[in-house]
Amino acid sequence: MRRFFACCSILAVLFSSSVMAQELKVVTTVKPLGLIVQALTDGAAQTDILLPPGTSPHDYALRPSDMQKLNEADLVIWVGPELETFLVKVLAEKSQNLALTAQASIDLHHYEEPGVVDHGDHSHSHDGVDPHVWLGPVQAIQAAKVISGQLVKLDPLNKKAYDDNLAQFVAAVEQITTALRQQLKPLGDRGYYVFHDAYGYFEQTFALNKLGHFTVNPDRRPGAKTLVSIRRALKAEEAVCVFSEPQFSPAVVKSVVRGTKVHISTLDPMATEIAEGKQGYVQFLTELGQSFTNCLK
Repeated sequence: MRRFFACCSILAVLFSSSVMAQELKVVTTVKPLGLIVQALTDGAAQTDILLPPGTSPHDYALRPSDMQKLNEADLVIWVGPELETFLVKVLAEKSQNLALTAQASIDLHHYEEPGVVDHGDHSHSHDGVDPHVWLGPVQAIQAAKVISGQLVKLDPLNKKAYDDNLAQFVAAVEQITTALRQQLKPLGDRGYYVFHDAYGYFEQTFALNKLGHFTVNPDRRPGAKTLVSIRRALKAEEAVCVFSEPQFSPAVVKSVVRGTKVHISTLDPMATEIAEGKQGYVQFLTELGQSFTNCLK
């Protein structure tokens, strides 16, 4: 009998160790969202980012290896159908997915342009939710709380680790937000144009003076009317800076700026060059703020 109980105890320990060794697998779509999740799961779960660096979520095509990652994931975290349209049908059959734009506790912004907008070679509605939630520090914290709650629900044994990671993430984001407010406040009256209308959350947080954008969808060329309007504003010295993005050719931006005193700089909303890891998201905000500061000065 004693041997029987001893064997049962050994089996129970082995089984418990095996279960604990199976870490939660979390897949995110775009890298900036992945950086947030890496901070929240540090030491407690496995994470993977679906989209390779430099690719656009607007027209991404899933590969067989991507489908395998999605199928093996315990949780898929995405922005929502407003951004990753390629995932709508796939995730309809996967219950464990978290769409941030569906969360009532996240303060989502709507695009300012109402109705149908003409962008030269195409027209489409631009009056929905702005899906670039990771560009707002406030929204990033709100999203982190939602994500952390889901992680605890799926993996209660690691609740303390998730709670500690969340507290550290919130403190770090609040600290860099305060620093960036002080850094950017003197530049709030400096006008600028962005290539891609993606920075609304960041701009509202830090009260920046965006005059306009070249395109709504980075995969579409700017319309002729838009380029003429921006060129006119630049010649009138209404702006001090025009921002391009590393994923797209700067040729259009250079042609519009040519002959003016306006500076050209780069903003990277997809965190292409940011190192992955627990501090990645804070570093992303830091470098984004520095890019604005350097060009607007």
